[in-house]
Amino acid sequence: MNETPIRKVLLTGGYCYGGVHAFAQALAHGFEKLGYPAEVIPPFAIFRRWRDLHDPSILKILGTHALFAAPFSRRTICVAHGFPRPDAQGWLRTIVKLALYKCANLSRCNRLVAVSDYAAVHLKCINLRIDAVIHNPVQNEFTLPWQERQERKYLTYVGRLIPAKNVHHLLPAMLKVLEDDPSLRVCIAGDGLQRKELETIAKGNPRVDFTGNIGSSAVLDLLRKTRVFVSGNEMEPFGITYLEALSQGCTVAMPACGGGLEIALKEIGNRINLLPLSFDIDAIAAILRQSLSADNKRYDVSSYRDDNVAKKYLMVGKRI
Repeated sequence: MNETPIRKVLLTGGYCYGGVHAFAQALAHGFEKLGYPAEVIPPFAIFRRWRDLHDPSILKILGTHALFAAPFSRRTICVAHGFPRPDAQGWLRTIVKLALYKCANLSRCNRLVAVSDYAAVHLKCINLRIDAVIHNPVQNEFTLPWQERQERKYLTYVGRLIPAKNVHHLLPAMLKVLEDDPSLRVCIAGDGLQRKELETIAKGNPRVDFTGNIGSSAVLDLLRKTRVFVSGNEMEPFGITYLEALSQGCTVAMPACGGGLEIALKEIGNRINLLPLSFDIDAIAAILRQSLSADNKRYDVSSYRDDNVAKKYLMVGKRI
């Protein structure tokens, strides 16, 4: 155990939009609540902080895009946000990332934390040691009280528009459900390589909105207008978006696989409905119709509050 007290936390973020960025920002806010100054920097800025990397009084928390700094760092927690996907990231990046995870195992100054038991199981299968499993934090604004003031009318997807997210399978089913109720709308929030393909699938339907990337406050507002939040990533490492949606009263429809299943097992079949991994359009549409019948009540996410999650990271950091 390191006897040097932690005086500061340095975290690396990700892209301006996306899970790693939201993770770092939320966790930094949690550390600040606990009285620890926290700074979030871009991944490639880490090598401009050599002194901080070697300072044991600074706890470093490295996200996916900064794991290359782990071999050169002391008192560092490397976060495995999931098992890399060669079909989405390519074999070279996958192999490099797994090698960096292994480096975290080899150094006595580093620890490797997985964001879900689902991710941990996959990494353990290739002989990686997982030092702890800590679920991701929810950003502070998703934990604040609010009152239902507007009509819910959306079937919503939020995330990158890439093949691995399976939105090209979800959207045709969502369009089928629109035919049942003229008051419903579809919102696809996010951007990516498949946007034009998805717009073609929508065929200019005036009840389908493509917003592009939006910030957390806009996501918050959208979720409060949403009846069913839909996701198609069957290898979702944890699914913080599921928690955000549940916290704002949405029903969630997600694949019957992935780390999201850990969030609220008792709600499966009620507030959470599972999509078939075949992604059959008619079967997805049936689950969406079932989801529309559920009550839109808030789910308690207090255990995922940023300061509660930060405490768990501190426990790991103090043992390095």
